[in-house]
Amino acid sequence: MATTVNPQITDAVTQANVKVLAEAPAMALGSIYQTMAHSTGILFENAISAQQQQNTLAQASTNMGVMQIYSVDTMADAAGTEKMAQGGVADNLTSLLTVLQSYQR
Repeated sequence: MATTVNPQITDAVTQANVKVLAEAPAMALGSIYQTMAHSTGILFENAISAQQQQNTLAQASTNMGVMQIYSVDTMADAAGTEKMAQGGVADNLTSLLTVLQSYQR
């Protein structure tokens, strides 16, 4: 035996279902926007962190370069340059030519 349901009850249930179905896309988009905003925030935090680390590395390398420049002994550097200038290719070729000419005699 079928019992009839009051039309007001079926109407209320139908309206509740329609309300839930109608709000679902808005809730989903809200959730997506929230996730995107959070991800973008993390992206910018990581970018700033990387920039700070690069800045620290640049300062450290600049500091090391300046320290090396100031720690160079100028007289030792000048002596090393003079020795390198004296041991040039032309001198070596002249010595080799002299040795070869001595074997021809």
